[in-house]
Amino acid sequence: MSGWQHHLIIAPILIPLAAGALLLFFDERERVLKAMISVVSCLALAAVAFNLFRLAATDGFDGVYLLGNWPAPFGIVLVVDRLSALMLVLASILAIPTLVYALARWHTAGAHFHSLFQFLLMGLNGAFLTGDLFNLFVFFEVMLAASYGLLMHGSGSMRVKAGLHYIAVNLAAALCFLIGVSAIYGSAGTLNMADLALRIGEIEGERRMLLEAGAGILGVVFLIKAGMWPLNFWLPGAYSAATAPVAGIFAIMSKVGIYVILRLSLLVFGQGASAGLGLNVLLYGGMATIAFGTIGVLASQALGRLASYSVLVSSGTLLAVLGLNNGVVTAGALFYMVSSTLTIAAFFLLIELVERGQDAGASVLAVTMEAYGDADEEEEEVEVGVTMPGTIAVLGICFAACGILLSGLPPLSGFVAKFAMLTGMIGTNVAGEGPIPASVWWIVGLLILSGLAALISMTRAGIRTFWASMEGTVPRVLVMEMAPVMLLIALTLALTIQAGPAMRYMEATVQTLQQPAAYIDAVINARRAGVAEAGGPGGGGGI
Repeated sequence: MSGWQHHLIIAPILIPLAAGALLLFFDERERVLKAMISVVSCLALAAVAFNLFRLAATDGFDGVYLLGNWPAPFGIVLVVDRLSALMLVLASILAIPTLVYALARWHTAGAHFHSLFQFLLMGLNGAFLTGDLFNLFVFFEVMLAASYGLLMHGSGSMRVKAGLHYIAVNLAAALCFLIGVSAIYGSAGTLNMADLALRIGEIEGERRMLLEAGAGILGVVFLIKAGMWPLNFWLPGAYSAATAPVAGIFAIMSKVGIYVILRLSLLVFGQGASAGLGLNVLLYGGMATIAFGTIGVLASQALGRLASYSVLVSSGTLLAVLGLNNGVVTAGALFYMVSSTLTIAAFFLLIELVERGQDAGASVLAVTMEAYGDADEEEEEVEVGVTMPGTIAVLGICFAACGILLSGLPPLSGFVAKFAMLTGMIGTNVAGEGPIPASVWWIVGLLILSGLAALISMTRAGIRTFWASMEGTVPRVLVMEMAPVMLLIALTLALTIQAGPAMRYMEATVQTLQQPAAYIDAVINARRAGVAEAGGPGGGGGI
């Protein structure tokens, strides 16, 4: 790999950081200029992410970047492998449609929207790339700090209330994060993930107990972010109160916790005396989360709440599957993660458009006059834009597609993902020889019931929205608002068509995670810039 390509590893952090900082120097009245800078940043980020995705899929790729040219474990390390590249692509794919959607109206509803959006992307990408726990905390806090402002963007008492609740929960989680990291460092003497994986076999007695206690506290933090029951009481209110583009990009934030849990469970706690630490918590907590989310989906009358509880069903499914610790099922879970994230983001964007024609006072995500910046109703009548032909038909088709995806019905990617997971659980028998465990049958039943609940709720909401309220006003929808929704749904269709190559990539990703020796060797023996291979600490292997 050439030198400039190697520097692409840090680009997903530098691009949004530079763009967000630059945007702070421009007045809020320069909306067009700020929008152009933000869009260019997201396009550049997507180009870098896809390039890294392509490189990570090749054998022998040196995906280790030493910041300050300090060797691991003493310096800051960024690592790109198949999993982190996948998450970078997913984040960049979500960023573009949600930003374009926001440019129709929402980016003018409050100060510094574009800067906060870029800093959120910086935190997300940093969390996916970092190779040590302390910098994971740093990027975690950057992401959360930006999300605080974005959640309350657009004002309104409901958003302020949900935002204050969200801030309080995440500040407590940040404190637990520091406590957990401190306990791990005190027992292992390192926070580099690869170095920790090497040292964990040498830690015994009370030090191992302290290490596992720190890991448990750290796990609670990530489970809060992932939305596992009973730590998810904050999520439905926060996600349903956020503006549509913010809720859309928030769809990937719960997956940050899933990503870190998957990374640490296989890299650090995949072997040795602490192997399998916390897997039962993931298994049974995930099943409880699916059940809780399913009940919430059935009980939700507002579409925003329905989408928020769908996030919990998605998180619960991933956590329960990770608790099985089976490679075949985990590969299906990665496919499901991509599909469900795209679907839920599209659904959050669609909700506002669907509810726009209804009474704004009865809708959680209805767009307010204050958010538009309009002084009275007369100004809204001269709004720039045209009404899309067949608006109701297009909205109805997109709504039906979201219902099919959330329910896991054929032929879209939601069905492919669930079929892959169910086949892995039943067809290959996660227990090996002998009868299939009862826990597997519980997960199978919960997956089927959650899909049925989503189908019932989406059908009920569709009838109420598109059939029973025909006398309502036809929503005024701009092309730049409808196009992002259609793009996200089209991506799920593309994922369905390319399900074979996608599943092969997921299977290869899981194989590399289950065999962490290459990752550890690449990080520990990463060659510093300007140091000859023969005289350096090592040649640095591919991941």
